[in-house]
Amino acid sequence: MMERFRAFWTKVIAPVAHLLIRLGVSADVVTLVGTLGLSAGALVFFPQGMLLTGVLVATAFVFSDLIDGYMARSQGKSSKFGAFLDSTLDRIGDGAIFIGLSLYFAGPGDSALYLVLCLVCLLMGAVTSYARAKAEGLGFTAKVGIAERADRLVAILVMTGLSAIFDAPILLHVVLWALAVASTVTVVQRIWVVRQQALAEV
Repeated sequence: MMERFRAFWTKVIAPVAHLLIRLGVSADVVTLVGTLGLSAGALVFFPQGMLLTGVLVATAFVFSDLIDGYMARSQGKSSKFGAFLDSTLDRIGDGAIFIGLSLYFAGPGDSALYLVLCLVCLLMGAVTSYARAKAEGLGFTAKVGIAERADRLVAILVMTGLSAIFDAPILLHVVLWALAVASTVTVVQRIWVVRQQALAEV
């Protein structure tokens, strides 16, 4: 769903990307800094109950995911290592968000249920990405599902921020349930699709 907005945001971040290129900053450095900033926002502020601050800091660094790719393409320096680094660090950033929220529910959020839901989202989000990568490594395709990474990331950050702004924890609770279910369904979809392709080869 969020892919339709990529062209718009690419135009927005283009001036920043070109400035970084002129300053001699590499796309890989942007990827690394973005992951560190996103992770710090989630792991430092969420456990303290500072949800809105954490969301604002994390969101500021989310755009590095667009900037690094734009920089690499603009310079004609797209590489397999760059793609590998970007994908790997994306998993770290995603994990940091749900770990931070887990620590929040273990502390000021005080809810064992939603702590568990955060861990389910963390696990199934990781398996969603792994299932696709493993399928492609075996020669299959598994780009299906109702919970793509960009959708999950936007949903959790937006709803966490809104829950803090309006003092409405229900918004965060609802999105955690939705993401837990959607991620699980996506994993099942990918397993099914790969199974069908495997059976077709027999």
